[in-house]
Amino acid sequence: MSKLKLATVWLDGCSGCHMSFLDMDERLLELAEIVDVVYSPLVDTKKFPDEVDITLVEGAVASVDDEKKIRKIRDHSKTLVAMGDCAITGNVPSMRNPIGPEAILDRAYIQNASAQAQIPCVVVPKLLRVVRPIHEFVKVDVFLPGCPPSADTFHTALTALINGGPLDIPALTRFGA
Repeated sequence: MSKLKLATVWLDGCSGCHMSFLDMDERLLELAEIVDVVYSPLVDTKKFPDEVDITLVEGAVASVDDEKKIRKIRDHSKTLVAMGDCAITGNVPSMRNPIGPEAILDRAYIQNASAQAQIPCVVVPKLLRVVRPIHEFVKVDVFLPGCPPSADTFHTALTALINGGPLDIPALTRFGA
């Protein structure tokens, strides 16, 4: 039997969900026997693969680049999992919504600059007016709530998804099941 292809993606967030994912510790070795991590900020892969079985997405959609990325990920993933509260609700990244992107950029790159005050136009992608959760852009199959979800939650959810079993996690929702 061939291994399932697993991807993890980090949009606008803090990387806490990826850290919690890594907190599965030795259980990662068990997962490695049945999945191949084909894309992740944890590995050196630059291009999202054409076919992925399960993709875990951390973070909210805050920029034009994030929106383009989440749409491509959805098109190439059989099961898309929103991992963590930023992906599900916008959470901390959406705190900039009442302020707006222009004020945030001005504060970060003009007011706080000690030299060469300028808003970058190459490295920093164009920010969307409002930060939004990923399900407002694409269909999400599974929501893993938490800030971040615990390592046990990750392990339980991935085991169920890989084995085709029921997701039996409190406050966990699987749409279409």
